[in-house]
Amino acid sequence: MDAVSNVVSHAAPYAAAHGIYDLTVVLILLPIVSAAVLLLSGRRGDSWGHRLGVAAPLGSFVIALVLLVSLLGESAHHRQFDQMLFHWIPSGSLHVDAALLLDPLSMCFVLLITGVGSLIHIYSVGYMADDPNRKRFFAYLNLFVAVMLLLVLADNYLLLYVGWEGVGLASYLLIGFWHYKPTAATAAKKAFVVNRVGDMGLSIAIMLFFADFGSVSFSDIFQAAGHTHQTTLTAVGFLLLLAGCAKSAQFPLHTWLADAMEGPTPVSALIHAATMVTAGVYLIARSNPIFDGAPDARMAVAAVGALTLVIGALIGLAYDDIKRVLAMSTISQIGYMFLAVGLGPIGYVWGIFHLLTHGFFKANMFLGSGSVMHAMNDQVDMRRYGGLRKVMPVTFVTFGMGYLAIIGFPGFAGFFSKDKIIESAFDLGGVEGLALGSVALLGVFLTACYMTRLMIMTFFGERRWTDDVHPHESPKVMTVPMAILAAGSALAGGVLLIGNGLSDWLEPVLGKPAEQGLHTMSPWVLTVLSLASMLGGIAAAYWRVYLRPVPTTAPVAVSGATVAARRGLYFDAFNESVIMRPGQYLTRALVFFDGRGIDGAVNGTAALIGGTSSRSRRIQNGFVRSYALSMLGGAIGIAAALILVTVG
Repeated sequence: MDAVSNVVSHAAPYAAAHGIYDLTVVLILLPIVSAAVLLLSGRRGDSWGHRLGVAAPLGSFVIALVLLVSLLGESAHHRQFDQMLFHWIPSGSLHVDAALLLDPLSMCFVLLITGVGSLIHIYSVGYMADDPNRKRFFAYLNLFVAVMLLLVLADNYLLLYVGWEGVGLASYLLIGFWHYKPTAATAAKKAFVVNRVGDMGLSIAIMLFFADFGSVSFSDIFQAAGHTHQTTLTAVGFLLLLAGCAKSAQFPLHTWLADAMEGPTPVSALIHAATMVTAGVYLIARSNPIFDGAPDARMAVAAVGALTLVIGALIGLAYDDIKRVLAMSTISQIGYMFLAVGLGPIGYVWGIFHLLTHGFFKANMFLGSGSVMHAMNDQVDMRRYGGLRKVMPVTFVTFGMGYLAIIGFPGFAGFFSKDKIIESAFDLGGVEGLALGSVALLGVFLTACYMTRLMIMTFFGERRWTDDVHPHESPKVMTVPMAILAAGSALAGGVLLIGNGLSDWLEPVLGKPAEQGLHTMSPWVLTVLSLASMLGGIAAAYWRVYLRPVPTTAPVAVSGATVAARRGLYFDAFNESVIMRPGQYLTRALVFFDGRGIDGAVNGTAALIGGTSSRSRRIQNGFVRSYALSMLGGAIGIAAALILVTVG
């Protein structure tokens, strides 16, 4: 419980927002008002809607920079400001305020959401130029940014839940934007339904917070966590893990993310890099005092992350769809983040570190894939690419910098953040540390392998283009954001580590990571092992893909392992067989029981009474002769009974 005490002791009571910090709410208001204007403007907004759509997140980003400068001017342990908006739920013993919390952790996410999000909006101006519903698309993008900002700025779990559900709604609208395509409509529904499973975990956790702590406020819950029974914290921890698994596409609720590629490519970049899939990591990092008091739940987070990073990489090795490869890459990289935050105080900061660097290089590569698709008539099959580096040099260079970052090439962003996670995993010690660290190293090999395969099949080798495509470089409105993100892919890791800048910045919220020099294994040895794993992955892909001709169609006769990977390791089939089908049978049984059992008993009783009354009322027919006959029959009956009694 030392980590809990450390965090709580440094968390001074949240000061009322004042002065410049009153702008915190404007971060959310700009994109939400913009979304409302765009949705209500009708066809009149078609000519200027995209400009307003871009201006809103840019305005929020500028405000975020102003707030960052103001926070930097505060002392380290006084960088927490609570902006009260209004009394939301004053009901009995439950009092919930709508209030926003600006602190170092939420500030990191605000900068990522508004900064990378703004670049994606600018890119979308070119990518969606010919779409007749471009205005509506920007409205949905703005809505996505607004609810994600609400999620990370909320100062209590209930308001966070509003943002959490808002992100689910916005993702449904964006993934199914081209709803006339059956695949897009199905993918949107799948994402929505799978996330509802995780939403149940968060909603039940909030109920437990109120039942056990009497509050849903972060400050109240975290201060009480150190004095709460471990069983309660463990139960809540597992519920929060379930929520995070759905939103961040972690095992076993990861199956929706690859299908989400049916949405426009900027949506993929926004979901994967800056918003939705980072929400689960944020939830666990924000709830660190709870997980520090529940080591079993925290270890489950690390185990889920380790398993997911391998699953995502193995599936990514087999896909030929460029966007689906990047989707599985996201699942794998988020697995690294879950692994890190599951390590506790030695890993919280590095999980957020990798999240920030991932925001740059993954957005960069998704936008790069959109540039390739834009040039190839929206084809996504890498077997129909090849040799594009010569006709698309800007896309090749910018995408290549993202590639070097994600495989952990020395000097690039991913090299620093991924090595910190591997180092922290081994520092955990014991069998758990050895196992988690080894899996993280295996992930380096697999990442280099599937990403090198993607690079070779897309940009190198002979041209395998169809006759109807004439590749060309994308316009500057698309390549400039790619270039900025490429620069971030190269520089962000080193910049964030200068003078322990990021760890010192996040220390008041996440605690201090392990001291330098207290390592299970030398960082230099781990760096050498990581580089060897990376080079091994590159060599394996070079031998398997570059030195052999790439067929324009996937070979039919492939190994069972490849078939399994191409089918997502059968997780969809597993979920259908183990969860969906039994759920259908249970639903049908309940419907049958409700219809024939409960409703049958109620309706049967009513029918019995109704039938009895309808028959009995025939006796009262209003004819005197009938009544006289009844009286005569009764008299005869009574007389017969008396005679029988007398004789007997």
